Amino acid sequence: MYRVHGMTGSGNCHKVRQILELTNQPYEWVEVDLLAGATRTPEFLAMNPNGKVPVLEFDDGRTLPESNAILCYLAEGTAWLPEDRFARAQVLQWLFFEQYSHEPAIAVARFIKVFLPEDHPRRAELPGLVERGNRVLAVMDRHLAERAFFVGNVPTVADIALHDYTHRAADGGFDLDAFPHVQAWLARLLANGFREMTA
Repeated sequence: MYRVHGMTGSGNCHKVRQILELTNQPYEWVEVDLLAGATRTPEFLAMNPNGKVPVLEFDDGRTLPESNAILCYLAEGTAWLPEDRFARAQVLQWLFFEQYSHEPAIAVARFIKVFLPEDHPRRAELPGLVERGNRVLAVMDRHLAERAFFVGNVPTVADIALHDYTHRAADGGFDLDAFPHVQAWLARLLANGFREMTA
C-alpha cells in the first residue's frame, strides 16, 4: 500500500489521489499542514528536500516527490499513460505545460485569494496572474475545440494534471464562461469518474 503525504486543498496533491482512485490502488493519506510549516521539519525534508507536497511513500521507505512524476509512476501499465511513443510524448508535453504555464498562473492566483489574508502584499500580483491564466485557458480551449481529451480518445494523466486547478479556477478570479470547450471537457471528465476537489 502506498502512503501519500499531501494537503487536501492542494490540486497537486489531489491529482495523486485522483489517479490512485481511478486505478483502484489502495493508499493511506497523511494530511500535511503546509501553512503551519510541516513541510520544513527534518522528518519531512528527509522525504523531500524541496519541502513540498505531495510525496508518495513506498512500503520499503523510498519516496517520490513531484506530482506529475508520481502520476506517471502510478499510471504505468494502465490506459492512463499511453504505450505509443508519440502519444506518451504528447502526454508529457501537457504535463510540462501544466507545471510551467498553467500552475504558476492559475494555482498561484487561487493560493493568494484562498489562503492569504485580504491585506497580504501578494494580492498585487493577481491582475497579472489572471491575465496570464486567461492566456493559458485560451490555449486549452482552442486545443479542446477539436478533441474530447488532451491526448487521444480517452482521458490520460494529462487530463488529470490539468483538471483540478482548472475546475477550481474561479477561486483565483477566472471566469470559465469564456472558455466553453474547457467547460465541456470538465463535464466529460466527471462523466468518466473524476472526483472534484472540494477544498
